[in-house]
Amino acid sequence: MRLVKNADSDIGQYRGPRIYQILTASETKLLSSNASKPHSDPSGAIDTRALAVRLSPLLKAYGANTKRSLLQLALTIVPFFALLVIMAVAAAHQLYWLSLLLAAPTAGLLVRLFIFQHDCGHGAYFPSRTANDILGRFISVLTFTPYDQWKRSHAYHHAASGDLDRRGQGDVVVMTTREYQAAPRFKRLGYRLYRNPIIMIALGAPVNFLLLQRLPLGRAFRDRPSMRSIMGLNLALLIAFGLPIAMIGVWPVLTAYLPMLIIAAWIGGWLFYIQHQFEGTYWERGENWNFHQAAIESSSYFVLPPVLRWFTGNIGLHHIHHLCSKIPNYRLQACLDAFPELRNVAKRISLRGSLKCWRLALWDEDRRRLVSFRDYGRQKLLSK
Repeated sequence: MRLVKNADSDIGQYRGPRIYQILTASETKLLSSNASKPHSDPSGAIDTRALAVRLSPLLKAYGANTKRSLLQLALTIVPFFALLVIMAVAAAHQLYWLSLLLAAPTAGLLVRLFIFQHDCGHGAYFPSRTANDILGRFISVLTFTPYDQWKRSHAYHHAASGDLDRRGQGDVVVMTTREYQAAPRFKRLGYRLYRNPIIMIALGAPVNFLLLQRLPLGRAFRDRPSMRSIMGLNLALLIAFGLPIAMIGVWPVLTAYLPMLIIAAWIGGWLFYIQHQFEGTYWERGENWNFHQAAIESSSYFVLPPVLRWFTGNIGLHHIHHLCSKIPNYRLQACLDAFPELRNVAKRISLRGSLKCWRLALWDEDRRRLVSFRDYGRQKLLSK
């Protein structure tokens, strides 16, 4: 095992702050060999691979601006803490209806802060790596998400997005139809429950943020920096929430923060799902996988109303983000405006259309698309 730079930094020879992840030597060789592999489309359709290779170095000009980042941070974190104080005071005076009423907009601000933490993890929010890490660790206390551990896991997600041979870290678990058919009954049942939106989002997302991220599970257990990140955040949470609990009591603090965090977890889980689980997404194996093509074709263009674009930090422009993760959230729209061809190459999903994505659960390697359990069952009957 050895350390290499994040995929888009490595391919584009980016000279800004570095984000490191653990990849095997074979994975590194595969990533490099597939980075700009030529591709032709005899049908005359847009060649996303060639377009991505051409635009990738141009997008790196849209880097962080310290003044703009600080202004954006101030305009988000000040109202966030102001609303938290109002919610806590309301709960202390038994005005629970007011605290719950303010939970939704405050959750929206927390989602926005998570996007800032996400940008810091990519070295994209400030030109300085140190400044990114300081802010990212501070926001992690608010989002309950260990900064350094999540940064490493998310870097792997970017390097392996759309690669069937490197699934399972920092992404939504996807089984192929062949894997599902060969799996024992209890595993198929577990997967069906996992892919149910009530289990995955309504229950799973809050449980992940509140409980699972408190524990060094999987690779994090064997990775010392990730272990330090998780345990360090747990200690910071005890201090950050222990002090106000000692001052005003457990109930006002929990009433103010817990519902808001749960709503934010629902929003975040839903966004992350829609970003890569959609009809027409891209999955390949081995040498057929290509980083640039996967950046565009395995990531959605989630078209949201302006107010939701603001709260979600333009993360709906996810294909641009995967093409160049060094772009801060406030410059993603400028990239789309400067390169209008990016409007048509990725899968456009509307707010209403995103609801249809929940039924997709299995990757059909023969038909090369995500299918529902019902569609899988129908095809299985037809093949008999």
